[in-house]
Amino acid sequence: MGFLRTLFAWVFVLAFIAAAAVVAGWVWLNNEMTRPGPLQQEVVFMVSEGDTLTAVAGRLEAEGIIKDDRILLLKSRIDEEMQSEIPHVKAGEYILDPAISMAAVLAILTEGRSVLHKITLPEGRTTAQLLRIIETDETLEGEMPEVLPEEGTLLPDTYMFHRGMTRQALIEKVQKAQADVLAELWPERQEGLLLETPYEAVILASIVEKESGIAAERDEIAALFTTRMKRGMRLQSDPTIIYGISKGEPLYNKQGQRRTLYRSEIDRPTEWNTYQIDGLPKTPICNPGREAIAAVLNPPETEYIFFVADGKGGHLFAKTLAEHNRNVAAYRAYERGEIERERAN
Repeated sequence: MGFLRTLFAWVFVLAFIAAAAVVAGWVWLNNEMTRPGPLQQEVVFMVSEGDTLTAVAGRLEAEGIIKDDRILLLKSRIDEEMQSEIPHVKAGEYILDPAISMAAVLAILTEGRSVLHKITLPEGRTTAQLLRIIETDETLEGEMPEVLPEEGTLLPDTYMFHRGMTRQALIEKVQKAQADVLAELWPERQEGLLLETPYEAVILASIVEKESGIAAERDEIAALFTTRMKRGMRLQSDPTIIYGISKGEPLYNKQGQRRTLYRSEIDRPTEWNTYQIDGLPKTPICNPGREAIAAVLNPPETEYIFFVADGKGGHLFAKTLAEHNRNVAAYRAYERGEIERERAN
């Protein structure tokens, strides 16, 4: 019995020592992980696709961001055993603050808290114009796709992305955003519209987008075009003529100055010239935003069927041709006054 008591006592002592060692080791490891690191100033740290935690930890130590990569790797292995999940670093661009701890570094890299960049694709631009913005963005990577998106298939918006995103991936994201908007808004469309497909809604929305000088007029312009369609009238939209001539690029005179349409261009038939064709043009004439699509799917009631620019960014609306002619005369008088003021200056 005495021998057994002694044996049990030694086993207890050894177990206690082992447990104490484990606790002490755990406390030491956590202290090492959470203590301020050696980094002296803010740095940008890049992780590429396919980088392993081991390789990244080595770079972190070599660049003076952490004290010892072995400590970070030991902590990650313990986390792996406890969580049955292998910690992976995520590709991206990370901003690391001075004196950042190894625990914070590990959390940032494995949770993917990387820097977000943004790109703004404005409403009313053609697909070619939006693709030029994407192509010249210096943060995106990769070549432009060989097969380019069709007109009207991109949703203008501001998009956030991580460094390393390819141009192809961003374009697919923008296309999906437009498909999602149509899937959301099309089923809730107003009854009685002369729009048979979501694509036709995009075509009409693209005209509304180009005609909307100010956002507050978007619904009214959508309603006006809807009323014209229901009455069997041609849409008679100047931007559709321009698209048929230059695919939406600005028109210039011989002196290199932007110009308005010539009478011969208004009379020239194209598949987009809504002065010459009935109904909608062949394709969208730009990429409309969510608000323009929503406006043509649920336009307010209106009796307006004519409108003309007021020279100040907005429009003058009319219910009759006589009223419209008065508005046109007022606009031309405003234009003449502006020209005279420019000459006087």
